[in-house]
Amino acid sequence: MKLPTLSDIRAAHSRIVPFIHRTPVLSSGQLNRIFGCELFFKCENFQKVGAFKFRGASNAVLALSIDEKKRGVVTHSSGNHAAALALAARMNGIRAQIVMPENAPDVKKNAVAGYGAEITFCQPTQKAREETTMRIMEKTGAILVHPYDNFNVICGQGTAALELLDEMSEPDIVIAPVGGGGLLSGTATCVRSIYSDTIVIGAEPLNASDAFRSFRSGILEPSVNPITIADGLLTSLSELTFAIIRNNVSDIITAKEESIVECMMLIWERMKIIVEPSSATVLAIIKENPGIFAKKRIGLIISGGNVDLRKLPF
Repeated sequence: MKLPTLSDIRAAHSRIVPFIHRTPVLSSGQLNRIFGCELFFKCENFQKVGAFKFRGASNAVLALSIDEKKRGVVTHSSGNHAAALALAARMNGIRAQIVMPENAPDVKKNAVAGYGAEITFCQPTQKAREETTMRIMEKTGAILVHPYDNFNVICGQGTAALELLDEMSEPDIVIAPVGGGGLLSGTATCVRSIYSDTIVIGAEPLNASDAFRSFRSGILEPSVNPITIADGLLTSLSELTFAIIRNNVSDIITAKEESIVECMMLIWERMKIIVEPSSATVLAIIKENPGIFAKKRIGLIISGGNVDLRKLPF
């Protein structure tokens, strides 16, 4: 199993930099005082399609051969990766077919359709996603661009941390959300390669704590019917992301639903930016574990800002 390196992430950044936004790193004096630490938010809610996923999707599409591009791409995703791959494919003149669970947020369904992808809906289970995707691959010959179990996707996701470290030298801790593990894998590979003493932590909803359980048991444990407001963090780790995380991540910490909602509100109110619940998990674990993070310089990857404003949790 080939694992990404810092040089792979730097190469990905060089490949995608003409196409992505270099998102800002923001801070808030109010939040620093509330949480008793120095926080630096890498705001991927300002990325194209409103999420970090555009980095990995762009890198994967740009790395395809001419023959592969002719066959088109397919993936399964609850939203952000779907939108990212749809846009990356459209920008490169490639057909994109997206499998989405029928209960995906309307805002994400609409975004994918707006980028011109062909959508196939399925039951909201990992098995249904994978089986539907396989049928499309067999029928059309499309190339699978997995949301996180993909070397080039992981390298693309790691570029967010690469940019964060350009603006924030020697952080004590870097935190990224973890669902399937693509963002955390890329983040951890990048951070630990540049600053070996920096602690990298994954933030996960308590109600979808398969990565937390896997990290502690050392055995890949699946996500089974998770129910959390953080809809971007519902999927299980893959063998690839689990291997990278075990090598480079110091800990995975969970957050309760009420903490995620409260921190989402705090970011909206104090920073005047819209973030989705998955993003708020990185602040929620600080809220629930003040002793771990007190007086530390902390980089936080804000993964996205795609929220259905008609269905807010507050």
